[in-house]
Amino acid sequence: MDVDAFAAAHSAQWHRLEHLVRHRPRSGSEADELVALYQRTATHLSMLRSATPDPALVGKLSGLVARARAAVTGASTPAWRDAARFIVVSFPAACYLSWRWWVGVAAAMLSTSLVIGAWVAAHPDVQAVIAAPEEIRQLVEHDFADYYSAAPAGSFAVQVWTNNAWLAAVCLVSGILVLPVLYVLWGNALNVGVAAGLMASAGRLDLFFGLITPHGLLELTALFLAAGAGLRLGWTLVDPGPLPRGQAVAAQGRATVGMALGVAGVLAVSGAIEAFVTPSGLPTWARIGIGGIAEVLFLTYVLVLGRRAVRAGHTGDLSSDEVGDWAPTAG
Repeated sequence: MDVDAFAAAHSAQWHRLEHLVRHRPRSGSEADELVALYQRTATHLSMLRSATPDPALVGKLSGLVARARAAVTGASTPAWRDAARFIVVSFPAACYLSWRWWVGVAAAMLSTSLVIGAWVAAHPDVQAVIAAPEEIRQLVEHDFADYYSAAPAGSFAVQVWTNNAWLAAVCLVSGILVLPVLYVLWGNALNVGVAAGLMASAGRLDLFFGLITPHGLLELTALFLAAGAGLRLGWTLVDPGPLPRGQAVAAQGRATVGMALGVAGVLAVSGAIEAFVTPSGLPTWARIGIGGIAEVLFLTYVLVLGRRAVRAGHTGDLSSDEVGDWAPTAG
């Protein structure tokens, strides 16, 4: 290959690419030209390397191709910045905007559990349907407390986290269908209510709350959060607000599904408390205090960072650059 002739034949294209890289395209046609010239120059570089390499020219074109690639693909954001933005902005914003939904879910589920618990505690015939007297005695005197220490703390924490994260994911992902979320909430309300009623009938409510409160505060809050966000997504399909229904559901769906990672983190903390604090030898007031501190810290995190993010215009959705453009629709 005659390197000088090759360079003379293509130098105009390389100079034009250099200009576009330096000044950036200002129109769609210039952007298309940048991509085309980048591809041609990359081919030229490959030809030079495989034929009669000229170190000076190869080095020059290698730098040009690298800068053109960066101009075409855009500079990547470091992963740690994405993670920090999610923790400080996206997740608390999504939680804050959904607070009416998950507070409403909390009130409905806890009220339902209270009614079920009172009904079970006051009616021995209902207890007889649930289990035999000796089975209830075994549950109240041994099984309820032994559950938290029957397995090694580490494996128990993973087991609890996996189960709770799955339930939360069901609520978040299937929220648009509404019924799966209601099913999960009903199952949890029923389990809590029946257990509380059986413990109350035996005069062991102190043990019940002493064991369930340390981890239950944060665990139930995460479940309420997931269920509330899921139901909000379902309602967006019914009432999309000022946006077209497709755009509204897509935006809310991205914010809701994105919450799964944050909720999983919250559940990891509650799982650790359930495995290491709940069955520990600490006095009841200390165990409940640890759970209460974790709950207050999380609610403060949502209130402070979430309100600040929302006031700055964030919704928990992806940025406009990540979402892309929507095709215009007729009014």
